[in-house]
Parts: sequence; C-alpha cells; structure tokens
Amino acid sequence: MTESGTIELFDNPRPGRDYRIAICCPEFTSVCPKTGQPDFGEITVEYCPEKHCIELKSLKFYLQGYRNKGIFYESLTNEILDDLSGACKPRWMTVTARFTPRGGITTDVTAEYHAQGHRLT
Repeated sequence: MTESGTIELFDNPRPGRDYRIAICCPEFTSVCPKTGQPDFGEITVEYCPEKHCIELKSLKFYLQGYRNKGIFYESLTNEILDDLSGACKPRWMTVTARFTPRGGITTDVTAEYHAQGHRLT
C-alpha cells in the first residue's frame, strides 16, 4: 500500500506464549474521498504474535502513507488489517480506527483477523 516501503518484522521473543501487543497511533490522518478534507483519528492495533512482531518505525512510515489518500474509514481500517495481518501472520489481530468528530458525529471502526484455531483471548 505505502510508497514508503513495507512493514518490517522481527522475531517473536516468546513464540510459545500467547500475549497481547497493543500499539496506539494517535496522530493518524487520511483524506475524506467526498470532500477532500483531512480526517484525523487514532489507529489502535492489538495482536498476538506467532513467529514475528511488527517493527514500529516501519509501521509509522506505513501509516503516514495514508496522509494524502482519499479513503473511507471502513476501507482503511480493513486495508490496514489486511496489510498488517498479511505481513506478520499473527494468531489474531484487531485494528480499531477512532476518528474525531465531523459535523457532531464520531466514527469508530473495528476489524478482526483470526488465524485458524485461534480466537481473541
């Protein structure tokens, strides 16, 4: 997706253990495809790694790739989930996008991925 490169990974230091990683990106921006106005929000990624973990600097650059992209909230949340879960192949992953009010309305979108045999704990 991003022009800045791909998601970099590193080896999970405890592959035999289920544990939750939560990453909060409070300065996310994209563009409304209808109005061309900027959308401001927070992206939260939670996952249980299998073999690999997401390297944070590459995640930052990946998310910055949305800065000038016109995309609806629902599409970007699912696209981020597809890209990240496809890269690190976690046991499970949840991506939540929370956007600041526009016209007095807030929007939160959550998308989930579960590897076969794994459910959110």
